[in-house]
Amino acid sequence: MTQTTASNPTDFIRDIIDQDIRTNKNAGRLATRFPPEPNGYIHIGHAKSVCLNFGLARQYQGTCNLRLDDTDPAGESMEFVDSIIRDVHWLGFDWEDRLFYASDYFEKLYLFAIELIKSGNAYVCSLSPDEIREHRGTFTEPGKESPYRNRSVEENLNLFERMRAGEFEDGAHVLRAKIDMAAANIVMRDPILYRIKREPHYRTETKWVIYPMYDFAHCLSDALEGITHSICTLEFENNRPLYDWIVGKLIPANRPKQIEFARLSVSYTVLSKRRLIELVQKGYVRGWDDPRMPTVTGMRRRGYTPEAIRKFCAQIGVAKNDNLIDVALLEHCVREDLNERAPRVMGILRPLRVVIDNYPENQTEDFDCANHPQRPEMGTRKVPFSRVLYIERDDFMEDPPKKYNRLAPGREVRLRNAYIIKFESMVKDEQSGELLEIHCTYDPQTRNAPPADGRKVPGVIHWVSAGHGVPAEVRLYDRLFNIEDPGSEEDFIKYLNPDSLQTVMTCHVEQSLKNAEPGSQYQFERLGYFCVDEDTGAGRLVFNRVVPLRDSWTKIAAGK
Repeated sequence: MTQTTASNPTDFIRDIIDQDIRTNKNAGRLATRFPPEPNGYIHIGHAKSVCLNFGLARQYQGTCNLRLDDTDPAGESMEFVDSIIRDVHWLGFDWEDRLFYASDYFEKLYLFAIELIKSGNAYVCSLSPDEIREHRGTFTEPGKESPYRNRSVEENLNLFERMRAGEFEDGAHVLRAKIDMAAANIVMRDPILYRIKREPHYRTETKWVIYPMYDFAHCLSDALEGITHSICTLEFENNRPLYDWIVGKLIPANRPKQIEFARLSVSYTVLSKRRLIELVQKGYVRGWDDPRMPTVTGMRRRGYTPEAIRKFCAQIGVAKNDNLIDVALLEHCVREDLNERAPRVMGILRPLRVVIDNYPENQTEDFDCANHPQRPEMGTRKVPFSRVLYIERDDFMEDPPKKYNRLAPGREVRLRNAYIIKFESMVKDEQSGELLEIHCTYDPQTRNAPPADGRKVPGVIHWVSAGHGVPAEVRLYDRLFNIEDPGSEEDFIKYLNPDSLQTVMTCHVEQSLKNAEPGSQYQFERLGYFCVDEDTGAGRLVFNRVVPLRDSWTKIAAGK
């Protein structure tokens, strides 16, 4: 078994595992699991847990299960199960034949509950939900025992069996653990283990009308699967005594070690599943796969790569205290990854028509353009050039500032991979004064060559042939919220960024992208990284901007 070395990451979780291996705990075996609830799509926070749990299994030659903790039928569905399976696979991980469901264990969990009743460690309580809350006490005052706490074993068994048989209405009874109503940890004050819930389950349908609580099913599922290290986020720290109590009463030989780490919080977004559900259900976004969402499926649609997400999770590491991670680091990881793999192409978002007056009207020539300047193995492509081109509207200014190096009256500029052109005149709308087109001349001796007279032309701009370019729709995505920590706000909706999506319908891209496949990623030279959206098809070409070229993280990291 591989322990932590200089070539492997290290953190407090790995330190614990290393110590367990040195003492031969669990016979040197490591078994982890990723146990999401199938009531939504997994997000970047879950991705951190996926990378950690499966990464530990890889590093220590152990195993990692995928288990769906489906104990609450309300809101759970096969749609969410399928999305979780797809997203974990896409992130680059495999559980082989170890796909499990908490619902696989419903019968066993029921028998475990019977065992607790028989041993005097559980009882059926007939208080209402409000009364149970009132009896629980506060952080400074102990709770009060339920008047039903001392029911006989026989009465508890009878009531629990009748609960399963469907004799009672929802909320009429619950099964509670008998622990300590004066415990300092409120979690240990006779927590609920089972409740009546007449809700069809997406897998077991109407077979069950009672369902185990998450805290009861989760720890026992871990023990049944032989999990050695139950790695979870800090909000479960207070529940650890209950985890240990339940397993200790029922499967003491298989008790996993629960270790908590800081959950991931990312700036300018929210990761609370309840809030993500609200964004989807109330139509603030287009769905779980909206590219502005922090869901894995949303990031995939936007054009993020699994390699970039894994790198981000590795860079932020594993901490003991919660902190807010700047989303710029995630964008930096995506940008670095796409810089290596994305072919370079030319696209114009907001076109300005350019007529080259001295270029033959019916002539077209092809330029061989490198697909990646540092990776010759990626080859070249042919880009047509003609008399009429489109350039970015921002690449021409009638009255430019001093350090402006693009096209302007009296100036020259090089067209990427092509000729040097010089401004001659412009055409404006007589009524509005809007610039309609500019006229230039080109120097035919500068085809991919410097001027013969040695003059310097500092600016280089991209272009697309007007007669050969392909119209495209481009969706420019920005951060979903306009404050750094929307998760800390109760009314988080009011901080939604109204400019988080801008749709540009005027784009023209070079001819080579005519049949680009959905999911393909490119760098639009000088503009950013873009991905072909799944809406592409039937003569419609749609791109999502993945990230701009400008990298704010490098400045943040440098303290600038």
